[in-house]
Amino acid sequence: MKEGLFSRAMLWLVFLFLLGPFVIVFLAGFSAGDTLAFPPASYSLRWIGEVLVADEFQRAFCTSLEIGLLATVIALLLGVPVAYAMSRMPPPGMGAIKQVLTSPLIIPAMLVGLGLLRHFVLVADAPVFLGLLVGHIGLLTPYAVRVVYASLVNLRVDIEEAAVTLGASRLQTFFLIVLPNIRSAVIAAFFLAFVTSFNQVPVSLFLTGPGISTLPIEMLGHMENSFDPSIAALSTLLVLFTMAFVLVTEKVLGISKYM
Repeated sequence: MKEGLFSRAMLWLVFLFLLGPFVIVFLAGFSAGDTLAFPPASYSLRWIGEVLVADEFQRAFCTSLEIGLLATVIALLLGVPVAYAMSRMPPPGMGAIKQVLTSPLIIPAMLVGLGLLRHFVLVADAPVFLGLLVGHIGLLTPYAVRVVYASLVNLRVDIEEAAVTLGASRLQTFFLIVLPNIRSAVIAAFFLAFVTSFNQVPVSLFLTGPGISTLPIEMLGHMENSFDPSIAALSTLLVLFTMAFVLVTEKVLGISKYM
């Protein structure tokens, strides 16, 4: 009995630890005051309305959405073939290749952003948007490779060989046999990569420029100059947007069947 009470108490403590900050931000976002405070003295939709019509937040949101979707799709287009080659035709030095693919996940993102700023933007004089896109692709591709590779390793090779024996080409086998069997991994990699890109701060901090800024960087800059509840309101809207995105994807793709 005591063990059951202890387990339930620990469960509620974990929930409080995970959801407590969100509850504080959520309530602060509906504050009617001029400064960020918790608990708010009064509640209204004032700051929700203000962030919805703010031009700088609208532009930054569109930039983050565009960068996130483009970088995720390109990372998957690069990562899925690489993962397939690694699982079916492993080259010499496979261990070293895995370490190289893991390095962007281990190296601090600040160093990645600084390196891209120094060699890609300042030396090559690349456009700001292209620099952001390349930086995010470099960060997301290892996620795509690792997630899809783990699924391919567990996929039996004999079903591919059977398809080839029955007359299918290797390309047909990949699209008709392999890809449908690893779609859960591809969907998982898409969500993981997109969320990582959309919330990316260190790399974007170095690569944003005049007129082009991602939403997290725009929020960070706003917080440096103002202490109003607008960022709390925007954070609440982003959480609701993410939840809506997941629900719509569930309705369209039935993602729960694959994850």
